[in-house]
Amino acid sequence: MADHTHDPPPGGALLVPVGESVTLRQTVAYTMEIAAAEEISEVHFVSPVAWHDVGDVELAVRERTQSLLDRVSVWAEEDAPADAPTIHTAVIGAEEYLFSPDDYADILARYADERGIKRIIVDPEYSPGGNVPLLRPMEVALAVRGFDVIEAPASRPVRRSRLTRPGGIAQFGLLFGISFLFYQLLGGFVIVTGDSFDFFYELITGTITAGLVAGALYTVTLSNRIRLRTLGKQLLRLGLYVPYLVYEIIKSNILITTIILHPKLPIEPRMTRVRSAVWGGPALTTLGNSITLTPGTLTVRTEGQDLYVHSLFQSARDGVADGALERAVRFVFYGRRAAAIPTPRERGDYVELQGPNAESEPDAGAEADVESEPDAETEPVEEEPK
Repeated sequence: MADHTHDPPPGGALLVPVGESVTLRQTVAYTMEIAAAEEISEVHFVSPVAWHDVGDVELAVRERTQSLLDRVSVWAEEDAPADAPTIHTAVIGAEEYLFSPDDYADILARYADERGIKRIIVDPEYSPGGNVPLLRPMEVALAVRGFDVIEAPASRPVRRSRLTRPGGIAQFGLLFGISFLFYQLLGGFVIVTGDSFDFFYELITGTITAGLVAGALYTVTLSNRIRLRTLGKQLLRLGLYVPYLVYEIIKSNILITTIILHPKLPIEPRMTRVRSAVWGGPALTTLGNSITLTPGTLTVRTEGQDLYVHSLFQSARDGVADGALERAVRFVFYGRRAAAIPTPRERGDYVELQGPNAESEPDAGAEADVESEPDAETEPVEEEPK
């Protein structure tokens, strides 16, 4: 452990690691209650930079982290007692690779040791590793290092969204068909290439397996009730989209092969962010995977409608900025008229995060207006171009 470089505050101090969570506000209030009850002189709110190792989005992550700490500081001042403790905020770990629970415990322990802090209050919904469950191991690691770790008694809000929803024969049939085809794919389509025994064996076992999967999951797998008319149109348009995607893949393969064989290997790796004009899981997944399948580009992360795309050369970035794949995906899911939309660059939804044209990302609260998702209970119609 690091040596103490500061004398312990006369009234004691508390350390509170913070991150975006549904119980953060309650944790701040609880911390200030403890500070008032025990006459704590200093409260330190710190936020490890969970994604600092991704250099291409480092600036945006740090800005969001600092914005969060500013918000926490305001909450702490609102809840502070008359004899208010001194509030400190800090971004920590920005120069280190944080991965495991021990990494987070080490950076917190170092900060606490340097300031003579022995008590750490933890938000019960704090998630230092994003979706990876690191909180409990981190608390244990801090306790082993000799710290008094207290978990704030914050009440988690009740999530009222239902796990299941009314299902219909269309949902069951679609999931059954997908499961049956996937089962045959795993078996090498012996039902087609085998003899009569193979045919009946694969037919029976495939039907039983697909029936079990569809019966158990058809009310939770599909986000909206299936409308056969809409689904039929989307499948027909998907049939037109696939050859176009294959063409883009072949074209990109030729281009990237030319670059690889070039003596100077003229690549310019860059990270970009594009706010897509599609919504919903299937459409976003289709767009993100289509970008990844096109050589030279890779969708590395998504945040809502924002796609972080890594590209190897300028023409690949131009393709993302021009939104050809985005328009094609809109055509598949929303119809022909929906494809007539300005490009991400024209809408101001395209940002280069690296290189000479790099821009800083806007704050989350200043996002540009985007199209709202169609009402799932109304009959979908092909939308007019925005």
